[in-house]
Amino acid sequence: MEILNLNNRDDKNNSNLSLWKVILLIFVPTSILTLAYIIVGQLVQEIVPSFLLFFILAMLVLFPVQLIVVLWASKKEYGKYSFKSAFSNHQKISWWKVFVYGALLWGFAGIMSVTIAPLEYSLFAPVSDHLFNRLPAYFDWNNLEYLRQYPRNTLLLTIAILAILNIFIGPITEELFFRGYLTAKISRYGKLAPLIITVLFSLYHLWLPFNNLFRIIIFYPVAYVAWKLNNIYIALVFHCLSNLVSTIMIITGIFAIL
Repeated sequence: MEILNLNNRDDKNNSNLSLWKVILLIFVPTSILTLAYIIVGQLVQEIVPSFLLFFILAMLVLFPVQLIVVLWASKKEYGKYSFKSAFSNHQKISWWKVFVYGALLWGFAGIMSVTIAPLEYSLFAPVSDHLFNRLPAYFDWNNLEYLRQYPRNTLLLTIAILAILNIFIGPITEELFFRGYLTAKISRYGKLAPLIITVLFSLYHLWLPFNNLFRIIIFYPVAYVAWKLNNIYIALVFHCLSNLVSTIMIITGIFAIL
């Protein structure tokens, strides 16, 4: 393996964020996003599908903040705006190995999706049902029948935005921010760093609050491998593959009602 020389920096650049600052960087933007999603959704639910609204807001609020944090940190540490702060101590490995690791971890996630995910769903069903009974059906992403009220062109736009943001832009941004930048910034915790970031990453999905056990179980092995090998491309491949499958399932459901 060849170490990618990003700049001559000492280790303090990789561990200079307190845990409370990490928590604020994660949960302030996602709290604003989720609050805006609920408030705006109440106002536009008759004309804008929930998937489309969520990703429009994520594009305006969440993803820009995460990218700006990485860009600003790179400017501070390396002298120019870039994504270098997400690649601290990055080690190059062959692309075929990156895809093999990503695919194997994705296969593990697939097994967990038919074992752990249904178990978690059944355990939290009373709580989730109670919550969704208090919220409009608009906010239940499993209720695709609700989409029948929207025009065909609106649903096609939703599919396009969903595919672009959920398969590519979202996962790439999140991996640069979480597995790249934030994990490096708490490297003083050693092997616990990827676990801490994985738990925080799972909890940050405030708009999908009932899949935390499943998310932690499938993302921790990825986070650990990416941390151990100093290569976040593995996590990028895994995340994009995972979101590809979930997106295909949603799009298939939407096409069924077109």
